[in-house]
Amino acid sequence: MKLFAKYRIPKTPEQRRLNRKNILLGLFSGIMIGLSYPPIPLPYLVFVAFVPYFIVIEKRDKLAEINRFTYFTAFIFNLITLYWVGGWLPNSDPFLMIAGTTLLFFNPIVFLIPSTLYYLTKKYINRKLALLLFPLFWITFEFAYSLTDFKFPWLTLGNTLSYFTNYIQIADIIGVYGLTVLILFANIFVYYFKKDISTYGTINKKALTGFVLLILLPIIYGNYRIFSFASKEGNVKVGLIQPNIDPNEKWKDGNLNEKIDSYLSLSKNAIDSGAQIIIWPETALPVYLLAGNYPNEVKRIHEFADSNKTSILTGMPDATVYYNLKNAPDDAKPSKDGKTSYTSYNSILLFNPNSTEVQKYGKMKLVPFGEKVPLVESLPFLGDWIKWNVGISSWNTGRDTTIFQAKSFDEQKEKIVKIGGIICIESIYPIFTSIFVNKGAEFIVVVTNDSWYGDTSGPYQHKEMSVIRAVENKRSVVRAANGGISCLIDPLGKTITETKMYTKTTLVVDVSLNSELTFYTKHPWLIPIFASVISIIIILLSSIAKIKRKYNDRFTK
Repeated sequence: MKLFAKYRIPKTPEQRRLNRKNILLGLFSGIMIGLSYPPIPLPYLVFVAFVPYFIVIEKRDKLAEINRFTYFTAFIFNLITLYWVGGWLPNSDPFLMIAGTTLLFFNPIVFLIPSTLYYLTKKYINRKLALLLFPLFWITFEFAYSLTDFKFPWLTLGNTLSYFTNYIQIADIIGVYGLTVLILFANIFVYYFKKDISTYGTINKKALTGFVLLILLPIIYGNYRIFSFASKEGNVKVGLIQPNIDPNEKWKDGNLNEKIDSYLSLSKNAIDSGAQIIIWPETALPVYLLAGNYPNEVKRIHEFADSNKTSILTGMPDATVYYNLKNAPDDAKPSKDGKTSYTSYNSILLFNPNSTEVQKYGKMKLVPFGEKVPLVESLPFLGDWIKWNVGISSWNTGRDTTIFQAKSFDEQKEKIVKIGGIICIESIYPIFTSIFVNKGAEFIVVVTNDSWYGDTSGPYQHKEMSVIRAVENKRSVVRAANGGISCLIDPLGKTITETKMYTKTTLVVDVSLNSELTFYTKHPWLIPIFASVISIIIILLSSIAKIKRKYNDRFTK
């Protein structure tokens, strides 16, 4: 350190004071953004949380300065919202802890995308335009982050508003990305209002009006939707089974029939309370049930469904073995003997009464590192290096969405109910969820296992994201979770009933069915594609401007 000390330019007392002030502003902004996310019921903070951040970046002209401050602010609110990711429980897997810690430092880096686009606009195009385009740059980052192999779009800004029921109804038009736009423009208007008050002592009427309209208009629309919405397709009683099995212990060898006994006993309790369809959670049994090695166990489930005239929808591992290697798909994994290959999926299976067919869906949005090693197709050796002890870090990616056709019996009359079944983290992807609704899903089922993370913010945040999915598509969402939170969320985003974490229980809920499509469901790509196009144009224009400046500098010399 002494070696480089002589090259440092000492800061004046005023510079040190300003630096401390900026750090406090970044800290304040990061804390407010973090406190806006569930389970803390302070969503209103997010409408002003970015103002301290804007105060600082508007005064900085160098990319390094802007991005350093952005990383600091993002790290603070990532720490508040994602502290739980490592699963800090006594029996947590060490790999999960390492991955969670790494994420806390890596995730803030992706927030440099909007700040870099802001800098390019400010430096090469138009200084005043930069802040006004910032919401579109932010949407570009949120959208792009959901597409890569390292995807983890957990902190989509619109997710902060799940408790603000009247406000979020407009998501059936603009979706969660549109909510993000409203949030950021509200912050921009507050920033302009504060700036004019501080600098000129005058009120910026345009900024004040803009802020008021951004708050009031969605609330007015929300109240209209709440009072006018009605489900036209009837209802179905659904039994949610929450077995509360330790996820770390479940994957160890044990008595499979004892686990089935427990599920069937809980299911019978739900049926006795009127359930017509039964939902078990993600990976309910830790075996490839349909691979041919468990015929008696499969028979037990079929017989239960038949005798009770009840469909059972369950999360379950599923595998297909290819004895002819020529018929195997490209992503099939070789077996140890090298003579066969197989594909394995984190799946949902549907057992209908009086039917031997089992409908299937393989999870398509896998958790990076947890369920799939990023880039493993290009670099296969990574799959050998990085493995989670519970043995679920190498699933294949599902090939297509599925609409389950579940049989429901009411007064001995058979009815087909169309269900969109998604697995765990898939519920955080808005466009992906809308695909199921576009294909005819009358309600959405989320099978999940949030028990890895204890009674922390994680399970509550995950549950609240389903609130936004319900509103976007105007569909009921039911969650069947291994250790909680299992619940019913109605099409308006209201949580009708829910279980407590770490309880073994059942929940029978009356689920309203709907077949109408919202504007958002029909056009989920509009806002993210528009924002991405604007961002690409900005990159092109700034690149051209940069080249011209270099050329002019050379010419003038």
